[in-house]
Amino acid sequence: MRYLIAALAMAGILSGVPAFAADEPITIKFSHVVAENTPKGKGALKFKELAESRLAGRVEVEVFPNAQLYGDNKVLEALLLGDVQLAAPSLSKFKRYTKKLQLFDLPFLFADIDAVDRFQKSAVGRDLLNATSERGLQGLGYWHNGMKQLSANIPLKAPGDAAGLKFRIQASDVIAAQFEALDATPLKKPFSEVFILLQTKGIDGQENTWSNIYSKKFFEVQDYITESDHGLVDYMVVTSVEFWQGLPDDVREILAQCIDEASDYANQVALEKAIGDRAKILQSGRSEIIQLSPAERRNWIDAMKPVWAEFEDEIGADLIAAAQTAN
Repeated sequence: MRYLIAALAMAGILSGVPAFAADEPITIKFSHVVAENTPKGKGALKFKELAESRLAGRVEVEVFPNAQLYGDNKVLEALLLGDVQLAAPSLSKFKRYTKKLQLFDLPFLFADIDAVDRFQKSAVGRDLLNATSERGLQGLGYWHNGMKQLSANIPLKAPGDAAGLKFRIQASDVIAAQFEALDATPLKKPFSEVFILLQTKGIDGQENTWSNIYSKKFFEVQDYITESDHGLVDYMVVTSVEFWQGLPDDVREILAQCIDEASDYANQVALEKAIGDRAKILQSGRSEIIQLSPAERRNWIDAMKPVWAEFEDEIGADLIAAAQTAN
């Protein structure tokens, strides 16, 4: 994180920084869209605990969960306007500001969550936190939700099984292309509508992490879940360049350390929750979990991998290659 700060300073992104009164604590509003008992929610509270402990009297952190202030579609604008100082949107929300982060939507890019960790902690992965800095947004860390699984009311054992089905997706062109490669129909719908759409057969299936499938009860209205680990749902903790560079140097350095520690904590919570929620779904008997053999998984990889070439120019072939080395 220190070299990240130095790199920004060398780039000369120091104009128009806000001034902070020496006798008043710096207020940091942290806005996110999920409950406090989720990995992201717990990570935000851990950051608050660490920051207020190490910078007592100098920093106050106010956490606003459950989209109390802004949804993910508006929070980046709010950061740029100075209405909030920290957020952690899904990586797919940053396309407006950079196309490089579409990397994380590519299907079957990472073998597992450990590979994701290795890449995000590498020099290339850390440098990606700067991908939006020219647009005024500074990434500070990555927080996991987990690897994605496929669900439907018919067994999805082979790529052809998805043909003709309607799947809800995030607003991501890469994910849309992924389902089009299966001859399925991707529908960009809000996360809050997924359960009702599944229940009323407005859609046939969806892709999500174990924790989202369990917490939102998708498993109660889907007969089958294919354990595909085909993609990733992650977040980027982000602030504005203006706010970050306007902080006193010692405060910025300590806050960077707090972000790093909160990231490690949130990611461990996410891993434990994924394992636990998968077990709860299995125990419920409401949805059958389909485990793919290596050969079956290879069929899915072969079907979806052409999507990489489709977005290679936008993302960067060197970036895709660097991510693959993490496997």
